[in-house]
Amino acid sequence: MISLKKGNFKKVLLSLQDIVGQNYTRSLCAARAHLSGEDEKELLTFAKEKIDFFPKTLQKNLASRLPQVGQVCCASLDKSAGGASTKEFNSHTNVNYAPLSGYGYYRIGENGRLYLISKSEHYHAPLGHDFPGYRLLERARRFGIPNATHNNTRGHITRRLEEELVRLAAGIAGNDTKSMSGALASKSRTVLNRVLNLETGSLAAEAALKMILARFYRSQDVSPSPQYKGRIPVIVVIGDDQGALQANYHGTTILTQVMRGMWPELLTKLEMNKSLLIRAVRPNNIEDLNEIFETYEKGAYKIAGVFHELVMMNYGALRLTVPFIRHLYSLCNKHDVPTVVDEIQSCIWSPEMFMFREYGIKPSMVAVGKGFPGGEYPASKILFSSVMDTLPQFGALVTNGQEEISSLAYLITMRWTEANAAMIQSVGDYYEERLNELSKEHSDYIIGIEGKRHLSGIIFKDLSTAKEFTNQLNEKGFDISVQTYKEGCPPIALTKLPLIMDYNVIDFIIHTMQDVLSNI
Repeated sequence: MISLKKGNFKKVLLSLQDIVGQNYTRSLCAARAHLSGEDEKELLTFAKEKIDFFPKTLQKNLASRLPQVGQVCCASLDKSAGGASTKEFNSHTNVNYAPLSGYGYYRIGENGRLYLISKSEHYHAPLGHDFPGYRLLERARRFGIPNATHNNTRGHITRRLEEELVRLAAGIAGNDTKSMSGALASKSRTVLNRVLNLETGSLAAEAALKMILARFYRSQDVSPSPQYKGRIPVIVVIGDDQGALQANYHGTTILTQVMRGMWPELLTKLEMNKSLLIRAVRPNNIEDLNEIFETYEKGAYKIAGVFHELVMMNYGALRLTVPFIRHLYSLCNKHDVPTVVDEIQSCIWSPEMFMFREYGIKPSMVAVGKGFPGGEYPASKILFSSVMDTLPQFGALVTNGQEEISSLAYLITMRWTEANAAMIQSVGDYYEERLNELSKEHSDYIIGIEGKRHLSGIIFKDLSTAKEFTNQLNEKGFDISVQTYKEGCPPIALTKLPLIMDYNVIDFIIHTMQDVLSNI
């Protein structure tokens, strides 16, 4: 099972000062020395001490444990708390999978078994558990960097992060200050130069929806008259293969739930009152796009905005094609329609860190989260152009969204991921290649492969075989599932691999999948 592929992750060796800057570090140490009475020079030395973000010894240690996946490695938890959640959450809870401890791309569950986190702990642990680079977070706390702050007192680290997100979204090199200045000053709708710091992906998507609706309705009495006052806003989303709403997922606030077909009576009343319309287009269906724009981009109606993912992880990892997306953006540019690309799930998993850059598109807004803080904190962002900067101070305010330590977690993830972009792409491409080989080898069961690199799904011919496949893999210690909760979703086994997995882990995964398929 030794891969013939070559390549290693690049060493990233950085200190707290390397991340936050020399001037800030000096001021930080002076402030800490004054408050605590510690020696300022000793603090400065500690701030300059570098950490190896992902040591080779750790990589070898993780690889050596692959044969143990699925085995009982320690005593189980005999008396586990019952909790007090809702009946729905309780009915779907598997305490055996609940973590006792995590390390790299592993988790030991309450049953004492070793699991491979094949879905990156439901999409928010791209660097696995206990990533050494995050030890800089502990050092930040050692200096007393406060996590409790507010919109009005956004700290240096958070403001530095905002600039870094703008830089990476524009594809600007780290030392290109002239291009950065131009991007930050731009008035173009296609330049992302504003950042709102929020808590969850739901709030990021909702902030985008608020900015879109602000072009039709005033957010408060003193707001200026909206650009499209009097016209009926139509929100366009990507639906399922039958054109129904349920396939899209842009959060759990009430209006974004309405966008995916929940609260049907509320949606009916909104549409009857001509307050808001929601319309879906089938994935990768250009005819649907043309029809939607021909129908609603005139008269009393106006397409208010388009929400979309690039890999629909809540609809079988279906990937939107480049021709479809580019045609969508050409229509939106022509008709002054803001575009919202929801990268809550795809961000960081692209070697560009933003998958929209691989498509060559320029969205009006981008929602990011989950992956960037690496599971250390709940922290989402909405990046948007200055043209959409119309909300009042309390329009999308979140008290905890400005946390300095969570911003540092973003920066740590970004530094390691940016340094290892080539390796991430290579391993992801290798995984996709091996999955396609698997599909051809077992064509009696498998139709094909969907998704992109680490975010991939295996399309089965029927649901029963897909469930048998995932059940057997679960027994072997793989965290993998089929979306059975969504009506009409194709029978696809979903994976979302941590970025710290190398070629040998891919071979282990594929080998185990082959073994299962041979015994179905």
